Amino acid sequence: MPDAKAVAAWRYPPPYDVYDMPADPEDLESMMEPVNWPDVWFAVDDLRTGGLAGFLELRAGAGEVELGLGLRPGLTGRGLGPGFVEATMEFARERWHLSRFALDVFPWNERAIRAYERAGFARGDVYIRRFPGGGEREFLRMTRPAEPG
Repeated sequence: MPDAKAVAAWRYPPPYDVYDMPADPEDLESMMEPVNWPDVWFAVDDLRTGGLAGFLELRAGAGEVELGLGLRPGLTGRGLGPGFVEATMEFARERWHLSRFALDVFPWNERAIRAYERAGFARGDVYIRRFPGGGEREFLRMTRPAEPG
């Protein structure tokens, strides 16, 4: 899976290096599984260059789609986030009948939180997620209605 291998090789500068795929072995394993493409994981092409611009991880259930998304490291911090989030939601609306979007973000990542808020997401609870291999991290849950607006 060339797109998965490319994303797995991306490296973000600190403190965003927590988003490097090897930092989350469970996500890396899911992403590297060919059967998950394109049912859960999706490549996002850069229409200008034809290269890989980002990825989506979309998990649908009970009228809600949980969004996971990432831009190629060289594209971050350029104000592309809100448009990327909007395009992701439109893509999900075309695939599923849903009432709500949800996502988790590190509470310290104000850059991402601002992009999500511009796309209509509201801050929710901060919670601790425990991982199967041990360890835990704090996340902020954000949600918004699925209808465009």
